[in-house]
Amino acid sequence: MNRRQKGFSLIELLIVVTIILIISAIAIPNLMKSKQQANETAAVGALKALTESAVMYSNSYGGFPRSIANLGPSSGALTTSSAAADLIDSGLATGVKSGYKFTFTVITADTAGHVVSYSITAVPVSPGSTGVRSFYTDESGTIRVSPSGTADSSSPPIG
Repeated sequence: MNRRQKGFSLIELLIVVTIILIISAIAIPNLMKSKQQANETAAVGALKALTESAVMYSNSYGGFPRSIANLGPSSGALTTSSAAADLIDSGLATGVKSGYKFTFTVITADTAGHVVSYSITAVPVSPGSTGVRSFYTDESGTIRVSPSGTADSSSPPIG
């Protein structure tokens, strides 16, 4: 009896695997670039939220916050205070979100100790992987960008 087996030959399977690998080699870099762009967009959105929250904080407590954590929720308490104003989510209050690290710096304070000016920088946690550009904002609300290195007050605004 002459039996013919059904199925794919080894050559056919190797051709299919090769095609899948070629498609993956093309698609993965594009996927990584899309992820970086999404993280950068999220960082800009977070800076806008932080700026708006800092203004609301200032209206309530007579000066800007001393740290990002002051804008976040309190742990368990139902009331808000200058130490935990509950204006941003707990994830952003930690200072790391969507592949970016946010650093809040007090620039000046008045004689009563109220913060008058501040800056916030957003830098990628893993430069080149989670993001490429860094961002900066201050009490003016203008968001500035640096394509390499850390953005500061002299960096060009996002346009």
